[in-house]
Amino acid sequence: MSSFGGRDVLSIRDFSPADIQLVLRTARKMVPIAIGEKRSRSLEGKILSTLFYEPSTRTRLSFESAMARLGGRALGFSSAEGTSVQKGETLADTIRMVEAYSDAIVLRHPHEGAARLAAEFTEKPVINAGDGAGQHPTQTLLDLYTIWDEKGSFEGQNVTLVGDLKYGRTVHSLAYALVELGTHLTFVSPPTLEMPPEILEQVKEKGLSFRAAHRLEEVIRDTDVLYVTRIQKERFPDPQEYEKVAGSYRVDMEVLRDAKRGLIIMHPLPRVTEIAPEVDRTKHAVYFKQAFNAVPVRMALLDLILGEGA
Repeated sequence: MSSFGGRDVLSIRDFSPADIQLVLRTARKMVPIAIGEKRSRSLEGKILSTLFYEPSTRTRLSFESAMARLGGRALGFSSAEGTSVQKGETLADTIRMVEAYSDAIVLRHPHEGAARLAAEFTEKPVINAGDGAGQHPTQTLLDLYTIWDEKGSFEGQNVTLVGDLKYGRTVHSLAYALVELGTHLTFVSPPTLEMPPEILEQVKEKGLSFRAAHRLEEVIRDTDVLYVTRIQKERFPDPQEYEKVAGSYRVDMEVLRDAKRGLIIMHPLPRVTEIAPEVDRTKHAVYFKQAFNAVPVRMALLDLILGEGA
């Protein structure tokens, strides 16, 4: 029985470094199945419910693909419209109902803490696929897999997180995990969108070095991994605050002139204007590979949680 059998995936902070390494190693074994070279029936007869109260393309489709590649099935909704949520059904009641139809539940919700709340109402495993500006642990795991797969290790890598560090849930989860794995962190953001103090405290507690800057040009030559995020209009309480910072950063060939040869550029996607299209053709760009990595990583998680060895 693995330590993953039947467990919830609510926050990356619930994962030890050993847990993370197990997911990454399992994901690497899943790659031939994810690309269709090999077949697996390890989750045959299992059903995954995907409850997406917020729109998503990559997360929902990659979970469904992961389940199908392992011989299981997925059912659910991609927005609350047309469901009983529109009639006022509570999250608790929806979870209790769906529990009867499936073996595990993937939940994306606009309210921070929704996944942890949902887990209180079911014995089935709940996987958090993003809750407001809170956590997105499976995105973090696929980001970590991408760094590990491209760079071979975490220790000593200088990872620069750029963009909206205040509201961006991907960078919050990723920063916590990278600190545990021994990387150096650099934070680049507009002054109004800096990394929350509690995350900076965590970095300090681990005794790791970090630096903060407002200009990407200041730090690019020391960066091994550049993690770019969209400044997300939908997370801003005040539209005027968004307009002030929209388009603050753009990674283009000019910016990359001083970059290390081995620099990799990542992005959780969708991108808008923050990475110029010509960057796609460089050896630095790994963001589409990163999007593919969602499938083997989510396959690994589902297999560890629901599979025969679980």
